[in-house]
Amino acid sequence: MTTVLDQIVAGVREDLAVRQAARPLDALKRTANARPPAIDPLPRFLASDQVSIIAEVKRASPSKGAIADIADPAALAAAYERGGAAAISVLTERRRFGGSLQDLDAVRRAVDLPVLRKDFVVSSYQVWEARAHGADLVLLIVAALDDNELIGLVERTVSLGMTPLVEVHNAAELARAMDAGATLVGINARNLKTLKVDTRVFEEVAPLVPHGIGIVAESGLHGPQDLAEYARCGAHAVLVGEYLASAPNPEHAVAELAAMASHPSVRQEHAGH
Repeated sequence: MTTVLDQIVAGVREDLAVRQAARPLDALKRTANARPPAIDPLPRFLASDQVSIIAEVKRASPSKGAIADIADPAALAAAYERGGAAAISVLTERRRFGGSLQDLDAVRRAVDLPVLRKDFVVSSYQVWEARAHGADLVLLIVAALDDNELIGLVERTVSLGMTPLVEVHNAAELARAMDAGATLVGINARNLKTLKVDTRVFEEVAPLVPHGIGIVAESGLHGPQDLAEYARCGAHAVLVGEYLASAPNPEHAVAELAAMASHPSVRQEHAGH
């Protein structure tokens, strides 16, 4: 049976083929190599006594359809930065999420924070693209890759100075991520094959992550209390898309989350991990 993830990846491969035909890898490499070095987010995520917020530029999703009409992704990212975000995530998948590499360019120019290229990465060409367009992190989804692909993409991402955010949904995928050399793991409460969200996934998988590996909670965050719960379960960072992108005042919404992230009770919980 074809899953939602299968359908998305098929579309990604078609769009990727078009971009590859238009821009040879050698040209892409020249642009990537001319970029300033990538920013490493891990020291901040791991050293901080509070949970870091990765705020996402997100127009749409397969589960919700249209989320926000983001005419100016740079302005939104700047608002996130003013609100206290530690990093910015930019969706670049076009068909289901309404994103683009142009959004990534705009955000890179607008902020000094680490920027994540969030997409369905299946080829090293996309990793080179991420660096060429200024990304500091690249999302790699274990469920979309076999072991050889995953290992190769982790190695390519690291070789270009970027940080792979390796996304898992269960203990078996976490084991694969660790075997591939992940230093930053995203635990997604949303099942990409069914699109259902179950926040217990984070509770179950987070304690299995080895000490010293960064842990990012993905999906299922609808406000400050959810952030506190993810912190209690061991999150170093939370990736927040729909809640922030659709907020009437995104800067204020990030600031509210940041206030909860620095609350003494959350800091105490977080310090235990």
